[in-house]
Amino acid sequence: MDRIKQYQKILEHTLLRYAEFTPSHGSIEMYPIFDERRGHYLLLGIGWDRNGRVHSTLLHCRLQNGKVWLEQENTDTNVAEELVAAGIAKEDIVLGVYRPERRALTEFAVA
Repeated sequence: MDRIKQYQKILEHTLLRYAEFTPSHGSIEMYPIFDERRGHYLLLGIGWDRNGRVHSTLLHCRLQNGKVWLEQENTDTNVAEELVAAGIAKEDIVLGVYRPERRALTEFAVA
């Protein structure tokens, strides 16, 4: 299996696993969304909690130029480290949630 296909499978598996978690409050359903053609992998939380309507992106990963970009990460875990453990090389993960100058201070790719 080529590297990009492997990364796609890892991202899908990761999002499906996160989608199984039930939020501790409210009535919120988790929806994993995969757009393989454009390289986007999202996990949406949709429903209601005590403050009102919930429609939020918990996780957004993007495959671009052979790298996995973590664009949004609203989890209590370290998704980047989970992706490394699943087989994605650190030099192929970009922490898009950080400013470009801060990325150089991490163990991951700058861009």
